[in-house]
Amino acid sequence: MYSPQVIYEDNHIIAVNKQASELVQGDKTGDVSIADNLKEWLKIKYKKPGNVFVGVVHRLDRPVTGVVIFAKTSKGLSRMNELFKAQQVKKIYWAIVGQRPPEESGTLINNLKKNAAQNKSYIHENPVKGSKVAILSYRTLFVFKKYTLLEIELKTGRHHQIRCQLAKIGSPVLGDLKYGFPRSLENGGIGLHSREVSFTHPVSKEHITIKADPTGHILWDTFMKLQPGNDPDN
Repeated sequence: MYSPQVIYEDNHIIAVNKQASELVQGDKTGDVSIADNLKEWLKIKYKKPGNVFVGVVHRLDRPVTGVVIFAKTSKGLSRMNELFKAQQVKKIYWAIVGQRPPEESGTLINNLKKNAAQNKSYIHENPVKGSKVAILSYRTLFVFKKYTLLEIELKTGRHHQIRCQLAKIGSPVLGDLKYGFPRSLENGGIGLHSREVSFTHPVSKEHITIKADPTGHILWDTFMKLQPGNDPDN
């Protein structure tokens, strides 16, 4: 039976810690998605007799891990969609890169255009037809041997934005063959994790922060031990 890593749940929304290779929403592959599994899981958990509502609020690329929010009611879905559209949701990611960025921190602003046929985005020096402005800020958290952990605040939500923009400055994400990292990871994932999502709850009006710990790779375990309050010898 499917057992999601639920990290937050109330009457209107539910958030899970997505694992590498999991699909947020059904696509042309026909693979079962988290949304599908959540419907069945909620149906059994709450003994619901009819169809269960699960709405996709936002998405993560298949190889990316971390916080994903779903709506349990139509009201929750419409109001969460409004928050994301109005850019009133703070999104923090962690990325492991093999090449340190040229600066310890900075803001990246690029013209990004998606190539649907290749399922890949490209950066253009100047705006072109179909391109969108992509903005993120990053800072270096830790350096361990030849790997660097970056914390990223996503200002816009473009296709493959973090992966493409980091590759542009010479720091492709760990395991991300599509954007220039030389080797893949065994679990089919990449070193990109949705660490934290913060927003004002659209119904209760409380400030909500949902955080997910990364797992699935020894480097994540190493960087987690380097976090303040953790004992690196444990």
